[in-house]
Amino acid sequence: MKEPERILEVFLQQGEVYFADRNTRIRTVLGSCVAMTMWHPELQLGGMCHYMLPARQRPGPQALNGKFADEALELMLAEIRQAGTRAQDYQFKLFGGGNMFPCAPKTGRSHVGTKNVEIGRQLMKRHGLRVHAEHILGNGHRNLIFNVWSGDVWMKHQPVSHVNCAHCEIREQCLAA
Repeated sequence: MKEPERILEVFLQQGEVYFADRNTRIRTVLGSCVAMTMWHPELQLGGMCHYMLPARQRPGPQALNGKFADEALELMLAEIRQAGTRAQDYQFKLFGGGNMFPCAPKTGRSHVGTKNVEIGRQLMKRHGLRVHAEHILGNGHRNLIFNVWSGDVWMKHQPVSHVNCAHCEIREQCLAA
């Protein structure tokens, strides 16, 4: 699809959700966080959320917080409803959940990136939504660029280098891992 003449460039921080029309490009950088993109191919509407943690216990009626997967998706679904559209008409994509410290001592528990991906998939299934594409888990960070006019998501994945691993006391031990 043809790129618009004027493009609004948006950089999404952790915990933010952004919904826009076709004249928008949304960017973000992910480590263990996860981003979901949503795109309506006919109307060229779309958005992205960037969540940090799976969920929290909300005491009482608190405002939704996009730092948490379940609440970020609720915020996105609210944007879809406000646009007068249905979530099932959007294409969803899932990115991130990287292990930022692959050389850290193993505790037997999943790292937060794995938990973020698991909850993202569960939430999509719970709401009857299908993931059209994903690039998840592994290690390192990802740079994302989402062009709302086309639905294209461009991604650059930068794995963690064991040479620079902050958790390695003995470099040779890390390289052998």
